Amino acid sequence: VPASCDCPDCGKAMKAAGEDVSELLDVVPAQYRVIKIVRPKYRCKSCERIVQAPAQERVIDKGMASSALIAQVIVDKYADHLPLYRQAERFKREGIDLDRSTLAGWVGRVGALLQPLVGAIRAHVMAGHKLHADDTTAPTLKPGNGKTLTGRYWNYVRDDRPFSGKAPPAVWFQYSTSRKGQEPLQHLKGFTGVIQADAYAGYNLAVQRGITRAGCWAHVRRKFYEIAEATESPVAREAIKRIEALYRIERSINGKPPDERQQRRQQQAVPLMADFKVWLDTKLRECAKGSGLGKAINYARKQWESLVLYLEDGHVEIDNNAAERAIRPLALGRKNHLFAGSEEGGHYGAALYSILGTAKLNDIDPKAYLTAVLKRINNTP
Repeated sequence: VPASCDCPDCGKAMKAAGEDVSELLDVVPAQYRVIKIVRPKYRCKSCERIVQAPAQERVIDKGMASSALIAQVIVDKYADHLPLYRQAERFKREGIDLDRSTLAGWVGRVGALLQPLVGAIRAHVMAGHKLHADDTTAPTLKPGNGKTLTGRYWNYVRDDRPFSGKAPPAVWFQYSTSRKGQEPLQHLKGFTGVIQADAYAGYNLAVQRGITRAGCWAHVRRKFYEIAEATESPVAREAIKRIEALYRIERSINGKPPDERQQRRQQQAVPLMADFKVWLDTKLRECAKGSGLGKAINYARKQWESLVLYLEDGHVEIDNNAAERAIRPLALGRKNHLFAGSEEGGHYGAALYSILGTAKLNDIDPKAYLTAVLKRINNTP
């Protein structure tokens, strides 16, 4: 605003002629506060009975943390990959004495408290016709000797949006200390539909129990892409080109009803796939035994039946990218967290990844959602 409304050149009065507006992004630092809950006591003058309002339910019995504070700690760790010891250091800078063990106790308590909700997510995921599956390593501290064992996180995703399904998407995580086929077999107990996964043989036990398996063309493409990048092989480039033609069809039918997707695939993708199969067999005969290109072709041919299953079912996808997207935060977290504190901590982590991952799939603010849940869950049957 000018100091004077007079023209700096001629000295006469000026009038408003518009304005320029600009914006500056600013930050208001987080503020921590202590909430005092006062519960007055009343005593009857006649019978001496004392009456007082019941104490407010807390997430942790006799705990000092609010739902919002605990939700922040969990979201910082499991969604934004900030380890607990770094959070403890941040609290210390604010003059708050909260050590890592206290924060870990909060996480464990909430992980146990949320189990009924995680069970509901599992029931919803397993009720779908098709789900995506994947797993990743989870180094876990072994109590007693300070060493780590290799645990695993498994994830199962239900996402019906690509075929115009109305059910909300969800992801269910499980933790284990092994990668044996008994793990997914147990996880998938009661499921009778189609599982979309990579070529890991551990799912074979589940397939033998009646589950149908669909393959992943993204994994096949990756094999050829690595060869093309390393050697500029024209055969690998041609394979990628043919796979991309299949993906163009998928992009054009994304979000369409299952019957329309199946019809378009039969009309457009089936001829391309038949020609691709003949081409792969021809190139395999021309490859040197044991070559990288030969291995890539064999990888596709050995699981051909599962790779072409999506052509017959409009509910099924061309790849398993839904599961890979859902499990990617764990890979990022692994770089920061270093390891899970214990096997029990791994199970709690699976519960929290399930909650936060499902919130993310539904475009819900995970901190706001978790805060709302924690405020209510102790009072909910």
